[in-house]
Amino acid sequence: MSGTAGTAICLLRCDLRAHDNQVLHWAQHNADFVIPLYCFDPRHYLGTHCYGLPKTGPHRLRFLLESVKDLRETLQRKGSTLVVRKGKPEDVVRDLITQLGSVTAVVFHEEATQEELDVEKELCQVCRQHGVKIQTFWGSTLYHRDDLPFKPIDSLPDVYTHFRKALESGAKVRPTLRMAEQLKPLAPGLEEGSIPAMEDFGQKDPVTDPRTAFPCSGGETQALMRLQYYFWDTNLVASYKETRNGLVGMDYSTKFAPWLALGCISPRYIYEQIQKYERERTANQSTYWVLFELLWRDYFRFVALKYGRRIFSLRGLQSKDIPWKKDLQLFECWKEGKTGVPFVDANMRELSATGFMSNRGRQNVASFLTKDLGLDWRMGAEWFEYLLVDYDVCSNYVNWLYSAGIGNDPRDSRKFNMIKQGLDYDGNGDYVRLWVPELQGIKGADIHTPWALSSAALAQAGVTLGDTYPQPVVTAPEWSRHIHQRPGGSPHPRSRRGPTQHKDRGIDFYFSRKKDAC
Repeated sequence: MSGTAGTAICLLRCDLRAHDNQVLHWAQHNADFVIPLYCFDPRHYLGTHCYGLPKTGPHRLRFLLESVKDLRETLQRKGSTLVVRKGKPEDVVRDLITQLGSVTAVVFHEEATQEELDVEKELCQVCRQHGVKIQTFWGSTLYHRDDLPFKPIDSLPDVYTHFRKALESGAKVRPTLRMAEQLKPLAPGLEEGSIPAMEDFGQKDPVTDPRTAFPCSGGETQALMRLQYYFWDTNLVASYKETRNGLVGMDYSTKFAPWLALGCISPRYIYEQIQKYERERTANQSTYWVLFELLWRDYFRFVALKYGRRIFSLRGLQSKDIPWKKDLQLFECWKEGKTGVPFVDANMRELSATGFMSNRGRQNVASFLTKDLGLDWRMGAEWFEYLLVDYDVCSNYVNWLYSAGIGNDPRDSRKFNMIKQGLDYDGNGDYVRLWVPELQGIKGADIHTPWALSSAALAQAGVTLGDTYPQPVVTAPEWSRHIHQRPGGSPHPRSRRGPTQHKDRGIDFYFSRKKDAC
């Protein structure tokens, strides 16, 4: 190795931010030259494992490109830049080590799932061959892996409530890192490289649908602006628990998930902002619920650490043999939003058009695919992987295991009633009308069950089943109880009833602990 100046390569993957970034923080204090690096790994743009669907679809690709561009601009303002290459990270890092001759360390955040761990293994091998130090950190979760009260990770509880209670009573969130205003420069003579375009991946820039609930751009700048808007400008966070099951518009939920998935915003930063908001504005069930959801995100990641490859297994975490169907025609109806069940179809069309779907919608369409159609759950998981702008491997696959009844959900027989759910959360049918315009002539809640209407009513609405809109591909017997039923006054009866007992206890504990700490 020639030269005396130490150079650190900071391999960035799902940590595309300048704030609270331990990789950049360490390099800043341990090297003379720092190379923030992002690699467009060609393996991310191949087919999915089971059904060969494209791994990265147009919505997430655009969001990623925006995030990379934004990070480069942020780093440039700090006297650095983001070096961009196309290629496998282990190959790119090897080439840079050879080219520069001054690399003393390669630094990255560790991930939880197999493909990412395989890359880390290859990187370690490259560094060993060249006598370069490997420095890794854990930075993707609210609670640090080393601070969990479960050691080893195999002792992680298989029930979320047990996990949550243990963390809320005995663990602390580490503070965010104070980052330098100016960063160390790149190694001399290193080209930053161009950021590829959609066309370089054989994809077209998707048209933004005006109906989208997520009309946002990628990147740390937009993520921080969203938090500022949702917390401080509008106080929407103070009513989050009441609105989070919404379906239409930007403001029913935080919408942090796409930025969290790429690491454009730190979960610890969100936590600190919640704490500040509670001190300066108000502390209530809604502010707690943001943390409650961040804890779910942590839990999915730690479940992936515990179970490894099993989160991708057909038999799931419970090693259950279920005779899943692989009916491609049924799958086509589901993914195109042509099942003849309006609440399902509306959600699936929103996903295809925008790359986004509400949490309520995801639970329903997943239940429909696995419990009503009996299709292989991996079909749905891989379709979500392709399309979701906020795709996160741990959250996606562990959630699908839950829906399929083969995860670590104590209620493995959970099944959603599509008609009841539609009436509960879209009582007047406005969401269905937005995404299934061929049913717009049907008034009120009847839009959820067009097959139950008389021929005269359908004719008056301009609907011909089997022609302008499909007959349902399946009807579940439990749906009949809700046909012609009128929804209650609240579109979210769950929030009207209040939280279940164990959630109440969690909230009470949270507030009593805060009171004790004051």
